[in-house]
Amino acid sequence: MFCNKIVYRDKVISFLKFIFYMSVLLLIVITLYPGSLLGLLLYGDLGMQPNLAENPYFTPMPSHLYTYASIINHFIAYFYVSMLGLYLYLRSHNFQKIVYGLFFLSIFLEVLQFIVPRRAFEIYDVSANFAGVLVAYCLIEIYKLWNKDK
Repeated sequence: MFCNKIVYRDKVISFLKFIFYMSVLLLIVITLYPGSLLGLLLYGDLGMQPNLAENPYFTPMPSHLYTYASIINHFIAYFYVSMLGLYLYLRSHNFQKIVYGLFFLSIFLEVLQFIVPRRAFEIYDVSANFAGVLVAYCLIEIYKLWNKDK
């Protein structure tokens, strides 16, 4: 019975790691696609930027009005990917590599938008990306402190 729980747990962790890596890949594709891939898929318009979270400003909005929602979307995306990855690799020797990789990715993908057509580098987006990773990292560190005994 105990062996079955371990096998089941390992399968769940493997599946969640797959979800993490697919989420990172999706984040890369969405970030580097010329225009808004989600806008194209949802609205049929590369210029429309959908919201990941409802906000009182604009829903949906033309690309020139989405600054506030863009910041929220960037934070949510990087927070989600970071929480998932950091939690999955919490007790791994690769934990620090994941931390550095997520911080690097949060900055590098936005900087690459200097050269991607129909995309633009925005300092607010870099800040939101970095903040999403930073908040996730801080929460994981608090979790580690609370569960230090275990």
